[in-house]
Amino acid sequence: MVGHSSSSAPETLPRGELLRSAAGLGLYAGAFGASFGAVAVGSGLSVPQAMVLSVVLFSGASQFAFAGVVAAAGSPFAAIPAALLLGVRNSFYGVPVAEMLKPRWPAKLWTAHFVIDETTAMAVGQPNRPAQRYAFWATGLILFVLWQTGSLVGALLGSTIDPAAFGLDAAAPAVFLALLWPSLKRSRARWVAFGGAALALLLIPVAPPGVPVIAAAAIAIIAGLVPRPGDPEPGDSGAGATEAGATA
Repeated sequence: MVGHSSSSAPETLPRGELLRSAAGLGLYAGAFGASFGAVAVGSGLSVPQAMVLSVVLFSGASQFAFAGVVAAAGSPFAAIPAALLLGVRNSFYGVPVAEMLKPRWPAKLWTAHFVIDETTAMAVGQPNRPAQRYAFWATGLILFVLWQTGSLVGALLGSTIDPAAFGLDAAAPAVFLALLWPSLKRSRARWVAFGGAALALLLIPVAPPGVPVIAAAAIAIIAGLVPRPGDPEPGDSGAGATEAGATA
């Protein structure tokens, strides 16, 4: 029975549905990347500089933060901390992603590069480990290619694109909320979301940019460390058997 379930698991993956969802996110990423390329060049970066930033950083909020500081006549050395501060939240995503993908060195290096909002949300929303891994990599690779393509197009077009006019400044949070919406059916998830949002709103007027996001993420981390009724104890053989079946 176990052997039959393991061999049939790849056939039950909703790959077509996952690819369609990833492609939809990719189209958004391409449009959003075009807005970044335009903003980056408009802020004073050259096309090669904008593309290196897009490839190496690959984090929309952090890239816009960097370009925003440069546009305000700030030094690149002042822009780096702002970009890194907004990117810190991705390190929190590493905990569930590492549990799902279990990458080994040196695979951890390139896996970490794809740990972003969309790939994490797509992976966490899947019912089993094979589907989680497929969703993560399908989403990550599609988004990466279309983000770079969009960034290049936007950088070449220069300042002719106004992100606010197309509503692209609101696209990222809207897409992320849509991805997480199914999880909010659980009472615990709703309380975590409410607590994180309330804390972020309280900190926005008084904290530097990026800090409210990190503080809100900390709420989720703390909630995840609190055991829930019915959770298996560490070392529970039943949990181990379930895990073995999921990864088989």
